Order: sequence, then C-alpha cells, then structure tokens
Amino acid sequence: MPILTHDVILASIRSGRILIDPFSEQQVGPASVDLHVGNDFRVFRNVRRIFDVHEDSDLNEITEKVHVPDGEGLMLMPGRSCLGITVERIRLPPNICGWLEGRSRFARVGLVIHATASFVQPGIDNKQVLEIINVGQMPLNIIPKVAICQIILQECVGEASYSGRFRSQALP
Repeated sequence: MPILTHDVILASIRSGRILIDPFSEQQVGPASVDLHVGNDFRVFRNVRRIFDVHEDSDLNEITEKVHVPDGEGLMLMPGRSCLGITVERIRLPPNICGWLEGRSRFARVGLVIHATASFVQPGIDNKQVLEIINVGQMPLNIIPKVAICQIILQECVGEASYSGRFRSQALP
C-alpha cells in the first residue's frame, strides 16, 4: 500500500479529500505531516492498586485532567507517561489510513509519542490521542503547540470507516 508523499498530501488537502485543521503547508514533509500537542493532558495518579485491563476499563479512575496554559509546560519525569492530544483535527476518507510517529529530534532525548496504538483508522474525523512516555534519563518539559509527532498517510485496499467509541474524541 503506497504512502502519500508531499505533493499528493497537499493536493488531497487542497481538494478537501483530507482535512487537517488547523493546517499550514509548512507542516508537510517529504512523506508526512507534523502535528502539534495541545494544552490538555491526562496525567496518571500515583495509584497503589491493580488496574484491571478489560473492555470497560475507565482511565478516569487512575488519571486526572491537566490543562497547561500556553507558554508553560508539563514536566514528564523519566519512566512516566501521560496522554496528550493533537491540536489538529484530522478527517480521512474511507480509503486513507495513517500512522502516528514521534519526531526524531525528540526521540533522541527519550520522548516516545506512541507506545502501541499508533494506527489511525480510515474515515476518522477527530483529534488524535498521544501516548506520551519519557524513556530518557532526564525530566522532559512537554510544551503545548510544539510539533512533537507526525502522521504518515497510506492508501488502503478497499474502503472502511471507523465508528468506534473514540470517533469524536476531542480531549485526551
């Protein structure tokens, strides 16, 4: 399945086939689009009990919402994780999917953007939650509005549209 390159990405956005909002052409690289982390995070509490992993698991039980004002940052200690969300809302047609990846400049200091769930379903229309982890040796200050990740867009064989419980997510 082919990966969309710079000119194809721009043509798809200009035609309305793909929506990224807000968007600037400077976000488009050779074969990806940079995405920015927003101001809202879910930070894990220091919980000393077992969290059962099942379909009805509720992260609200073990996290708290934190809003970081512009110009400030969220300190992420080594070995800690949090959930963030992209500034950009993304709408893909039923024949385009995507992959969220970190940017190498931040990966070099131990910032992981997606531990496991990096796949972006075809037909989505939402903001993307980021599974942010500090696997480095020093505290990292996560600053809202910084382009900390990128989406790689790929054509699907056939068409499908995501209709799961996260289809309208706007907060982490």
